[in-house]
Amino acid sequence: MKKLITLFVLLSLGAAFLTACGNSGSCGSSSTGNSSSSDTPTVYMCGTNFEQTSITISKGQSLMLVNNSSAPHIIANGSWVNGSAQPGKETGAPAVNNLQIGGNASQTIGPFTTAGTFHLYCTVHPGMNLTVIVQ
Repeated sequence: MKKLITLFVLLSLGAAFLTACGNSGSCGSSSTGNSSSSDTPTVYMCGTNFEQTSITISKGQSLMLVNNSSAPHIIANGSWVNGSAQPGKETGAPAVNNLQIGGNASQTIGPFTTAGTFHLYCTVHPGMNLTVIVQ
């Protein structure tokens, strides 16, 4: 009986861990890319991913990144390519150098003053890429 209880506890902890670290669907309200409380486009971060992988904003706007999890993120210019971090800033992109966004916090990047396609990534979580399209 003791072994059965131990097994149940371990399985419960494992399930809780996988739920906390995985993408459980929507973690914010970024389906339109806009925050309901302001005109600043917003992208939510859940655990180890951006809720959306790209967002289109207008020239001159800033972008708010909201961390809805307890996992810290460090955001920089560049992207993950085939499991390898590729730091790099495109011409006209705002400089984002290891911007730390702790759990349940937010930071604003920008303004994006040049039209183009720009790439941001989390240096902590492989594959966590965001493409910002500025029109």
